[in-house]
Amino acid sequence: MNRFSDMQLLIDAADLCSMSAAGRRAGLSPAAASACVQRVEAMLGARLFERTTRQLRLTEEGRIYIASCRVAIETMKEAERAVRSGTGEVSGTLRVSAPSDLGRNLLVHILDSFMVNHPDVRVALTLSDSLSRFVPDDIDVAIRVGPLENGDLVARHLADSWRVVCASPTCIATHGMPSHPEDLADLPTLVLTTNAGPRNEWRLGDEVVRVRRYHECTDSEVIRTWAVLGRGFAYRQLWAVAADVQEGRLMLVNAPAWSSSTPIHAMYHSNVFQPLRVRRFVDFLQTEFPRRLPIHTEAVTGFLSAKQPR
Repeated sequence: MNRFSDMQLLIDAADLCSMSAAGRRAGLSPAAASACVQRVEAMLGARLFERTTRQLRLTEEGRIYIASCRVAIETMKEAERAVRSGTGEVSGTLRVSAPSDLGRNLLVHILDSFMVNHPDVRVALTLSDSLSRFVPDDIDVAIRVGPLENGDLVARHLADSWRVVCASPTCIATHGMPSHPEDLADLPTLVLTTNAGPRNEWRLGDEVVRVRRYHECTDSEVIRTWAVLGRGFAYRQLWAVAADVQEGRLMLVNAPAWSSSTPIHAMYHSNVFQPLRVRRFVDFLQTEFPRRLPIHTEAVTGFLSAKQPR
């Protein structure tokens, strides 16, 4: 158990940014706490902390090692709770990240069902329109839309979604119906901007068009609202606009010819000590995503064809 005590001390030192404070929490003197960290560093052959008189800061090696320490401690605590309760119930904190659109329209409902089934799990959800394929060490499961880029992560395919061009009836009446993808280049469009810049290259079937006349925003919900208000043509995930299409606020443009499917994956770090709550959650996602997509995969082509403007 000394190894787990050492791990907890390291975690506390990183969280409190103080070796002395971590020692007090463990009932150790500052000298004993410092000696413990030095012993672990000697065993690893790497420095875990940069120490100054005013600051305690993790090194890159420390960040990597302490992230694994957190997983190991959480896994042990979870196992102890399960044994004491005599059940297979899971607990602890589940840290999830996802794109904003997906989080608002799909994931929030899936998480709600998971919370009902596992009331002892605490959920920490991060939503952003600027998420990269990178999964930070403090995230347990990242939901990502699009092609995979990082081969170091475990990826579980959840479902396929569809990107569509859409616009309000007013916008189409004012600017006309584009016949070819290149027509959109000079029509008013609405573009989501992320850390990588504006997403103004749209893949429409087998062609890629770069739109030039666009309003841009870092919030995907604003893009949807602008589209409903007639500010321009938008290129959005079908799940984000399906209700607007069904209720007539938006119309699909040249669907399904200009629509393209993109995969949705659950991504997480490869780790032998993956907590049970993470394994349960990923299994739950794989069951729920296909069922909860606004338009089921087998019906999507018919929906796209039926809802395009005439």
